[in-house]
Amino acid sequence: MGAIYLNSILSTISVHGVGNKIADEGLSLSSNNLFVDEVIKHNLLSYFLSPFTSEEYFQLYHDSGIEYNVVNGAANAIFDNPEALYEQSVNLAKHLYEQSTHPKIKGGEFYTVYFKDCIVDGETVDAVGLFKSENKDTFLKVLREGGNFNLESEQGINIKKLDKGCLIFNKDRENGYVVAVVDNTNRGVDAQYWIDDFLHVRQRKDEYSNTENVMAMAKQFITKELPKEFEVPKADQIDLLNRSLQFFKEKDTFDIEDFANEVIEQPEVIESFKSYKKNYEEEHATEIDDSFTISQHAFKKQQRSYKRIIRLDKKIQIIIDGNRDHIEQGEDEKGKYYKVYYSTEE
Repeated sequence: MGAIYLNSILSTISVHGVGNKIADEGLSLSSNNLFVDEVIKHNLLSYFLSPFTSEEYFQLYHDSGIEYNVVNGAANAIFDNPEALYEQSVNLAKHLYEQSTHPKIKGGEFYTVYFKDCIVDGETVDAVGLFKSENKDTFLKVLREGGNFNLESEQGINIKKLDKGCLIFNKDRENGYVVAVVDNTNRGVDAQYWIDDFLHVRQRKDEYSNTENVMAMAKQFITKELPKEFEVPKADQIDLLNRSLQFFKEKDTFDIEDFANEVIEQPEVIESFKSYKKNYEEEHATEIDDSFTISQHAFKKQQRSYKRIIRLDKKIQIIIDGNRDHIEQGEDEKGKYYKVYYSTEE
């Protein structure tokens, strides 16, 4: 995905300094847009766009209506008139500053950028990019003076390490645009200010989100809900996980009836699964279609969370990737046991 974006054109860029509001660090607003040569533009293009490698998209929103989303309003103004970028960048910098109230939030440079000719979902569109650099690296500069070499150290931005980024594509405007998001610096409460408070985005409804959500729901049903309602040995749970993964790997489309009949099979468990899907959608404030095209990108990401391991006591683990029929469970005078059948040993 990033490689596609790198064919884009960096048209206009504005930079401001945004500090931590609770520390009273203030704003440092530039007086006009930034002008850079072609070499710097090329480096900035890589810095801004290379980190966007995921196929997961979001949309801007607001609980009271999209017109109350500050970033959405700024994007509207810029797409209507790209020359308004500087004015809107000031508004966005002020908005970001108002959200920078957690003590762990670092100040840094905030960039508003206009890109031309970005490709998303096979369509060429313009995009507004919002980025923030928070962390500085130390660089060594080698100087040759006469017959000697000297070293100097400088603090600067590593163009291979974008801290925070957002691309708002001029597509699906009425629903809060198509938005890609990156946040590589924080994972705790203080991280919410960029995604939730500043951008205010939610996952976009598409094949990626459908695949990701239904796989997460199925895994949770098998590992959490199923043992509550039915007596299901751990090995049988893992067998269901394996069969679920096989279904998503081999199929091009998901259909809830096909999944239920081919993977779950037992009528009473199928009924429980469908009921659980409705509860899951309500609990997570999402909606999963009963039929959709499977995203292989989402499948590959989500399959890593399918842990197919039986942990016995504290130091014994059995990993089941394949045939459930090769494992038997029982109990004798020595205690509980698993019996494993195999053909070859490596």
